[in-house]
Amino acid sequence: MASTSDIRNGLCIRYNHDIYKIIEFLHVKPGKGPAFVRTKLKSVTTGKVIDNTFSAGHKIDDVRVETHKFQYLYNDGEYYHFMNESDYTQIQLTENALDRPELMKEGEIVTVLINTEDNMPLSVDMPASVILEVTHTEPGVKGNTATNATKPATVETGATVNVPLFINEGDKIKIETEKGTYKERIK
Repeated sequence: MASTSDIRNGLCIRYNHDIYKIIEFLHVKPGKGPAFVRTKLKSVTTGKVIDNTFSAGHKIDDVRVETHKFQYLYNDGEYYHFMNESDYTQIQLTENALDRPELMKEGEIVTVLINTEDNMPLSVDMPASVILEVTHTEPGVKGNTATNATKPATVETGATVNVPLFINEGDKIKIETEKGTYKERIK
């Protein structure tokens, strides 16, 4: 058993007869009344995100997890297939277990959280950023740079990201996986 002081991003807890992963939290100490923790929880089985508030000192049932490095192999339409880097075993996960599957390219190394009680994979943590090549974007209009103008660009995985006007097809860009936003161009 853990308490609200142990809450952190990525912690898996048992709540309402399901396992949830904490994706966002905020400790709040109002001027009047007791402190509490506002959280966003993502179900590892359905992918549904809910908001919940725990009062300070509330006991939570944490799930013991192990992390393993896996390589993303391919998507067959229904499942995403991964291979364990240490023993070469393969697992398959539904899209619900992934945070941003549209930013994953084949060969990407990800961290998979596995429940130690039943050895079931719970969720996939991607690296903080990924480098992808732009496959399609409209050319930027010269002189249209007075503001922070952006344009949509399609990357090699099929995802669409808003990028600055100077980005062209064939450029490699760094994308922040948490928000799915453009970070910088890679030379």
